Amino acid sequence: MDTLSLILIIIGALNWGSIGIFGFDIVGALFGGQLSVFSRIIFTIVGLGGLWAISFFFKEKIMNKKEA
Repeated sequence: MDTLSLILIIIGALNWGSIGIFGFDIVGALFGGQLSVFSRIIFTIVGLGGLWAISFFFKEKIMNKKEA
């Protein structure tokens, strides 16, 4: 699940980078615009990946406590 989350975060970061630098939404262009059902599903999945990644901060602390 962590690997999938990282892949989704990378996709989201690349898309935001392309919007910021070029003004071009890659996901929207590939899936029929920002408001299309498919684009919204992709945006939601990427957002869920980002939420899952929040747990990465806590996993490191837990692993450090187990080693001590």
